[in-house]
Amino acid sequence: MLARKSIIPEEFGLPGLASRMPRKPVFRDRVNKARFIAKNGSCNLAHKNIREQGRFLQDVFTTLVDLKWRFTLVIFSTTFVSSWLLFAMSWWLVAFAHGDLDPVRHNGTHCVTDVKSFTSAFLFSIEVQVTIGFGGRMITEHCPTAITVLIMQNIVGLIINAVMLGCIFMKTAQSNRRAETLIFSRHAVIAVRNNCLCFMIRIGDLRKSMIIGATVRLQVVRKTTTPEGEVIPIHQIDVQTETVVANNNLFLLAPLVICHVIDKHSPLYDLSAMELQCSDLEVIVILEGVVETTGITTQARTSYISEEIQWGHRFGPIVTEEDGVYSVDYSKFGNTVKVTTPRCSARELDEKPSILIQTLQKSELSHQNSLRKRNSMRRNNSMRKGAAAGGSGGLRRNNSGIASTKVQFFSPGDGGQSMNAVT
Repeated sequence: MLARKSIIPEEFGLPGLASRMPRKPVFRDRVNKARFIAKNGSCNLAHKNIREQGRFLQDVFTTLVDLKWRFTLVIFSTTFVSSWLLFAMSWWLVAFAHGDLDPVRHNGTHCVTDVKSFTSAFLFSIEVQVTIGFGGRMITEHCPTAITVLIMQNIVGLIINAVMLGCIFMKTAQSNRRAETLIFSRHAVIAVRNNCLCFMIRIGDLRKSMIIGATVRLQVVRKTTTPEGEVIPIHQIDVQTETVVANNNLFLLAPLVICHVIDKHSPLYDLSAMELQCSDLEVIVILEGVVETTGITTQARTSYISEEIQWGHRFGPIVTEEDGVYSVDYSKFGNTVKVTTPRCSARELDEKPSILIQTLQKSELSHQNSLRKRNSMRRNNSMRKGAAAGGSGGLRRNNSGIASTKVQFFSPGDGGQSMNAVT
């Protein structure tokens, strides 16, 4: 038995209508991923299960510089006290071997005068290493062993002082201190510049001293999977900046906007505004240069995750000329202005240039409409003021017999060109 054919054609049935309806793209929820670089530039990375801890002791100076101040001060204090105790024991042994500690012996030569106990030997050790020299205790020329211990203690004391001073100088003159005055905008923006979709950030230097040979590098960090199935949790992709700053050399005299053109070589080429919000990428910005005053290379870092990238915004101007001097208003450093920007990806803009043209036309029309609204509001205000002035003049004319005032009306349909006069 054949199935009965439906009266409604198949193309108008529910399956046919559902197949022809445009499907909205389905985006996965963004997984909260830890940042690789924090906003202040610190690396969010923990080193675990390091078996060869002795490698850090092979470079003691760098290890001391990398330590925190409290640990460095504790190490230096312990080193000084230990050296004093060690040589105090040496002086006590020298005095004991020479017989200076014998209470019965009053006359005779001593290696060190007035060293009669370990406490006096400890005080003498401090006087020798710190070169205090109170004058009560001193060595004599009758004991070569004491002279040898004195030379050794002076050499060891100088080495400890040199390491301590060098470490303190390097810790106070570290490059990250200079990086505190190198600032980045809180948000990154994506907008159209020179008919291209661009990723932009703003950088600045708060000090008057220059950063010589400043360079900026951008990297996109995200989790990727190779065609062979290998998962790379931290895949770093270099991002080229605009050709205006050739070779990434910057003259960082005033705040600059670093621009990356999103082209076919960019890792942001296939991302639209909606896909960017759902992605887990992180854009790292690295600013390097030589400090003009100290000659030390400094580096400042920051990063932007998808929530910190504003699509359809651009940075507002902050540099103005006042009395022949350029002035920078840092209170507006991170301010952005909303502009008309296509919500599609850069690939779609390249495949369909009409999208950009239509968007720019809409932006121009909206700008013209806003100007017309402003002009109409100004005209209405001027008409109200004229009407108020005409009313007060009419009262005066009724009393004094003066001629009536002429009021002019503008026709907005004729673009403000035609004008009707009413008396």
